[in-house]
Amino acid sequence: MQISSLLSLSSEVRDAKENGKPVVALESTIITHGMPFPKNVETARMVEQDIRDAGAVPATIAVLDKRLRIGLEPEDLDRLAQAENVLKCSRADLALALTTGQPGATTVAATMMAAHAAEISVFATGGIGGVHKGAEKTFDISADLEELGRTPVCVVAAGAKALLDIPKTLEVLETKGVPVVGYGTNDLPAFWSRQSGLAAPYRMDTPEEIAAFIATRALFEDHGGVLVTNPVPSEAEISQEDMAEHIDAAIRAAEADAITGKDVTPFVLAKIFELTGGRSLETNIALVRNNARLAAQIAVAQVAWPGRSTDITNITE
Repeated sequence: MQISSLLSLSSEVRDAKENGKPVVALESTIITHGMPFPKNVETARMVEQDIRDAGAVPATIAVLDKRLRIGLEPEDLDRLAQAENVLKCSRADLALALTTGQPGATTVAATMMAAHAAEISVFATGGIGGVHKGAEKTFDISADLEELGRTPVCVVAAGAKALLDIPKTLEVLETKGVPVVGYGTNDLPAFWSRQSGLAAPYRMDTPEEIAAFIATRALFEDHGGVLVTNPVPSEAEISQEDMAEHIDAAIRAAEADAITGKDVTPFVLAKIFELTGGRSLETNIALVRNNARLAAQIAVAQVAWPGRSTDITNITE
């Protein structure tokens, strides 16, 4: 049995693959665990259209009917957006959803797995998971970091989610050999905020530069992923100072309610939504759309990239 036997490509993605068009992967937990219906499906459609408008094809990834869907037909997107008991799939859960038939929404880690299986090299998301605050006691570290260290997909995000321990997250990414690129910035973004107070390890200013970097890195075997951090548009930003107070209050609420594991992030995000009067969700939508546009530009640049010779006999001293 081959992994290809589990994949089901949408008609749009299949046409793109057959005709050499650029494709951008999208996760689905933002649809099932990130916002309520119908806001979730409206946002998903906007993000997909942003990618089309930038010259690429969107591939929203999810598990439906024991198939790993690479791109969702409109009716399947509606079905997923209204489904109940959807499994939040990371690396450990993807095979379970495919085996049992339970609908599954993919996190960053699982979306990277699926994208790589479908030979899609660029993926747009909101923010990655990382090292949770207090991880020295709880060992709560997202599988997203492990996936970035092992799976060769370029992930475009607005940094790690700001409720995390960002310095420790950056240290883990460095340990796993993941290049972290600031797009047009020397400062590492912090999801809702344009700055985290930390320097971005690398800076690149054009999609073409990023595409060239990815192509060069791909010449090495077992090279893992690339994280491109794209600051939220300034008009949608919530300052780091404002967010810090809300994040601390939301984390204290999670601790008081004994929320643990996979339930922490959705609980804290919901609490922050409440504390910001809904502003955090609007910022989230703005940054996801911004990331989708950049990912599409990178994918388009990859198609146009002339490539490099991998013939080592051409190497001269």
